[in-house]
Amino acid sequence: MDARFDAAVIGAGAAGMMAAAVAAQRGLRVVLVDHAQRLAEKIRISGGGRCNFTNLGTSPAQFLSRNPDFCRSALRAYGPADFLDLLRAHRVSWHEKHRGQLFCDDSSESVIEVLRRECAAGGVQWRMPCTVRGVGRETGGFRLDTEAGPIRAARLVLATGGMAIPQLGATDFSLRIARQFGLRIVEPRPALVPLTFDADHWKPYAALAGVSLEVRLTHEAAAPEGGGKRSRRPARAEFLEDLLFTHRGLSGPGILQISSHWRPGDPIRIDLAPGGDMAEALVAAKSGGRQTVAAALAQAWPRRLAEAWLAAAGPADGAARDEDLANLGGQRLADVADRRLRALGERIHRWTLWPTGTAGYKKAEVMSGGVDTGELDQRSLEARRCPGLHVIGEAVDVTGWLGGYNFQWAWSSGVACGRALAVD
Repeated sequence: MDARFDAAVIGAGAAGMMAAAVAAQRGLRVVLVDHAQRLAEKIRISGGGRCNFTNLGTSPAQFLSRNPDFCRSALRAYGPADFLDLLRAHRVSWHEKHRGQLFCDDSSESVIEVLRRECAAGGVQWRMPCTVRGVGRETGGFRLDTEAGPIRAARLVLATGGMAIPQLGATDFSLRIARQFGLRIVEPRPALVPLTFDADHWKPYAALAGVSLEVRLTHEAAAPEGGGKRSRRPARAEFLEDLLFTHRGLSGPGILQISSHWRPGDPIRIDLAPGGDMAEALVAAKSGGRQTVAAALAQAWPRRLAEAWLAAAGPADGAARDEDLANLGGQRLADVADRRLRALGERIHRWTLWPTGTAGYKKAEVMSGGVDTGELDQRSLEARRCPGLHVIGEAVDVTGWLGGYNFQWAWSSGVACGRALAVD
């Protein structure tokens, strides 16, 4: 016998559980379906196991989308303060770690348990683990063919997220179903992801794996993306964050941030000494004794970085080796012409690199792109050309910065959808 519900939510992650709980607590009969063996693995591993669940500074400015204003309605209706009220009601404690980022005092399990309890309070029914083999439209709603039998629902919510971290079961399911119903898709890409370089170009820096420092990263888009009024990415993005050298390229919070803006063929610019003037500092240090250029830079950088970076003189930046700057490391500052030191300072503040790719979905924290926001109502997340179908969370073309913003989008879009389900 078929199981019938007012709403079926596919995907028991952050957005899906939130939508299911909100709709069920408003009187709807809701079923939550997920193929995973273990509940909410992405929440569980996030924030080093403590879940960076939101950011106090959340605003539409921290989200990328072809329509930058799309997220405004959901964020206004349910913001960080609202989610904190929910955690307080469940006696979950938290702390602020860095730049408005909030983490659980205990563990990510606390957030999962809150969502589980909220679903239980509304009487949400579970089908998990349960694979959905197909979805179809029929009179009165939708039919889901699942390994546990058919499910019929008046409304369907796609909340399976994106393709980031496939080892946890991430797939393109929501995008495939959205395409099936004729919705446009903004090409998905790995985001918040390490950047990689050609192995030969990166060879001088591979030994620096594990070295980190605070830098200023800048990306300037070569041209508007996609053209048209609604489809543009920011012309310039800049972040002051830590950078981490790896065997294949660069990672760390700063690189993850800039990666969401980067496209193949774009350069990135790195200021390796933000907040200072290395050219003038090096010239001024000439009278300070017998120290070498490498020793002078090692006062601001890890010693390994100073020596390797000076020896390489920029072969990873896509330009020819700069012989005028090469092999300065072992020379005494006093013996180096001011002209060369100023050129070195300029390179330090404007180290320009051309990444050749990313570390892919296996290392990405989120997927950017997804269902085009032009297909959805911003208040309900309902598809305009397929009434009754809603898409929420990471599957939508709304991508937050690193630092809790993507979880806040999950909560906000889930609540907006859950409330709309109950009203309709």
